[in-house]
Amino acid sequence: MEEIIELLRKAESEKIELKRSTSQLEKALKAVCAFLNHEGGNVYFGIAPGKKIIGQEISDNTLKTISQKVRQKIKPEVTPEVKVLEIEGKKIIEIEVRKGRNKPYYLDGVAYKRVGSENIVIPPEELERIILEKRKRYWDSEICERASLKDIDEEKVKKFLRKAKNERNFDVEPETSVEEVLGRLELIKNGKLTNAAILLFGKDPQRLFLQAETRCARFKGTKPVKPFVDMKVFSSSIIDQIDKALSFVLEHIPMAAWLVPGQVEREERYEYPPDAIREAIINAICHRDYEIQSNMQIRIFDDRIEVWGCGSLPEPLTPEDLKKKHKSILRNPLIGKCFFLIKFIEEWGTGTNDMIKACLNWGLPEPEFELVAGDLIVTFWKSRLTEELMNKLGLNERQKRAINYLKEHNKITTKEYCRIFNVVKDTANRDLNSLLDKDLIKREGSGPKTYYIIATVRYRPIFKLKIT
Repeated sequence: MEEIIELLRKAESEKIELKRSTSQLEKALKAVCAFLNHEGGNVYFGIAPGKKIIGQEISDNTLKTISQKVRQKIKPEVTPEVKVLEIEGKKIIEIEVRKGRNKPYYLDGVAYKRVGSENIVIPPEELERIILEKRKRYWDSEICERASLKDIDEEKVKKFLRKAKNERNFDVEPETSVEEVLGRLELIKNGKLTNAAILLFGKDPQRLFLQAETRCARFKGTKPVKPFVDMKVFSSSIIDQIDKALSFVLEHIPMAAWLVPGQVEREERYEYPPDAIREAIINAICHRDYEIQSNMQIRIFDDRIEVWGCGSLPEPLTPEDLKKKHKSILRNPLIGKCFFLIKFIEEWGTGTNDMIKACLNWGLPEPEFELVAGDLIVTFWKSRLTEELMNKLGLNERQKRAINYLKEHNKITTKEYCRIFNVVKDTANRDLNSLLDKDLIKREGSGPKTYYIIATVRYRPIFKLKIT
């Protein structure tokens, strides 16, 4: 406390901003932004610029408002440390701002920096330099200053080596020392652990990186409204989180019975292709921006599954690029390298194409890729053409089998319908027209090239909700 009093006696400086009360919060946010873009600092409420401690009334709502305003108005999002101090019998508020690790930071779209006791707008040329420097570095390869080899789980390293040996013939024996293994994987620099080492093999990665969690929730209905049917938060290493998250999804999506052409017995399988869901989870965890203080999320609804990554796509990729051939651009090269060794990824940019193919082969719509508030979201839509619905609509057995044929083969012609179900053309046309009238299929092409496909109906969420 004596150190704080001594600092306050020096009045405003390169690292101290004084405000009479939280009524000046909007002005104080400039200092928070400036400190983030500089070397950090502290903002105090309840102290007049003349170093006089006047104090102020403080409630829980006061502190909550400060924290919310900082998170809402400063981007990339940060979570400040807000404390109440008592000096000379009066209460003051302290916001401790550490040097930002994801520069530049913007307040309402403007980047500020600290120069002496002033908060000035960063000139365009300097801002451009900061952005270029940011693009040259990779967060996963930075040194984790608070970590040591004691933080590494040796069993996780051995398990990784066994899998890497089996999948990619990675020639490092499980008995090799942890330090040597991490060196071979480039997860140690100058004797110090990288961020990637902790995320991949840490005993408790969330002690150092609280945001490195995966949150999963099953909602009732089609809107993200509480209460949850079920909700779990998975910590531990990012490798372990993948299997845990996939298990959660499989627990909450039902098995469905499918009529397969040429087979009498029904076949049971999940309503969504597990391989596609797993691919989306792996991509989100591997490629997420770990400097953003939010969690990777999986949201399960009655009609869809949403996989929320953290951050936008690496430049210059766009959501549309994910639907076609594209390069693999790794935001976290060290994590990507380790995921490659255990065959989680292929580094060919084919993961999203595999998801699309798996969904189409499953008789589902293509997954949707979109950016919402800077986050990439992958949405898997359920086929509405369940056995229950087909019974309710009064479909005959031929029509049911035709729908299941379309789920597997994507299209059908009148000639194929006649051949598969051994009916005349008039019967085939009558069945198909009935399916058209019910909006279950739609006609494509014309003349001899006419064929039919499933008519996809999707229900868009009205709003988004962050799981907390």
